Amino acid sequence: MAAATKKTHIGTGRRKTSVARVRLSEGTGKITINGRELDHYFTEVKDRNSVLGPLGLCEMKSKIDAVIKVHGGGITGQAGAICQGLARAIKDMYGLSTPTPESTDGDAAVNNMAKQLRDSGYLTRDGRMKERKKYGRKGARKSFQFSKR
Repeated sequence: MAAATKKTHIGTGRRKTSVARVRLSEGTGKITINGRELDHYFTEVKDRNSVLGPLGLCEMKSKIDAVIKVHGGGITGQAGAICQGLARAIKDMYGLSTPTPESTDGDAAVNNMAKQLRDSGYLTRDGRMKERKKYGRKGARKSFQFSKR
């Protein structure tokens, strides 16, 4: 007889050219990124804090297991993508929506969590990208030295 599978919730995050696919399930707080532990994948503290931001805001660091696949971009871009993916997966896990005036008091804590995620900027995609190089120039904006004579 097969063991009962855990219910997973999926969130996708993007930042620059990085894409992260996050799977959340109830657990003990274990985070695996591309088959490696969080501390081994991200060596800088700022990137680890970026990843743990949504979990810390919702106070779920020790209640949720996350399996994350991320590719593209650099380290900081991947951390930002994971951050957005985690926030979206948490929102999906609890069926959160933005609060409405008609919401009941029982849903207030759940809707408050969605509002906190939205207000903290975890659900918003950062649209800044690298500008493309233009022809006749050294880079996106820098030109060659101009000689009048």
